Amino acid sequence: MLKCPHCNTASFKRSKILKANWIFSTIQCNNCGKKSRITYFSRLIVVALTVVPFLIFGLILSPFDNVLVTIFVAILIAFTGSLLTPYLVKYKIEEKNAS
Repeated sequence: MLKCPHCNTASFKRSKILKANWIFSTIQCNNCGKKSRITYFSRLIVVALTVVPFLIFGLILSPFDNVLVTIFVAILIAFTGSLLTPYLVKYKIEEKNAS
């Protein structure tokens, strides 16, 4: 999702989306100024691509005897999974609460 869901222009940088995915924050369109928030299902996608492979490799499938090497490779796997998230997650326009 490199395009704004409101004005449909490519106004998001990958680095901006990656940061928003890691902390589940809003991103603001440079063109129309609307704020978008990651959907709940997309949060699950982020976790499935980053945390789950990290845990599976680090706790179950690690072929290394050295703990530091295991942690380094697990972090590398999580980072690689996070690079795919800008293309797979969906955002929706954040609605303002009228209160």
